[in-house]
Amino acid sequence: MDLNSLLETTVTGLGYELVDIEMSPRGRTIRVFIDAPEKEKGVDVEDCAKVSNQLTRLFEVENIDFDRLEISSPGMDRVVKKEADFARFAGQDIQIKLRIPHNNRRNFQGQLLGCEAGKVGLCLDKEDVELEFNNIEKARLVPKFD
Repeated sequence: MDLNSLLETTVTGLGYELVDIEMSPRGRTIRVFIDAPEKEKGVDVEDCAKVSNQLTRLFEVENIDFDRLEISSPGMDRVVKKEADFARFAGQDIQIKLRIPHNNRRNFQGQLLGCEAGKVGLCLDKEDVELEFNNIEKARLVPKFD
């Protein structure tokens, strides 16, 4: 089982959502971003400690070599990767970077309209656009501060 599958299985088994994984260039630091959608305020320090303890034991058993393990909430500017997340966060502002330009643009920012049939809808200032989900390189929510 590869590391991504191992992390996905373990984190979801503990009742959390695996949002993202980052690894340092030599794989010595592993950063795992988790969420708890059912919790109103998201993940807290106790949640991160619980996941960290479980993953540390799992990595020992599976002989995964690392120097540092970091567990964190996804933050207000969370990464959006899964089609279900694009539907879940409809109505929020988002920044999207494409792999291949759409109408000579790779970067978009607007209100997320959702995701259906492999298309992500985005409301821009002057128009609505549909972007291919498979063409999205990176997407992040844009936090609003009142």
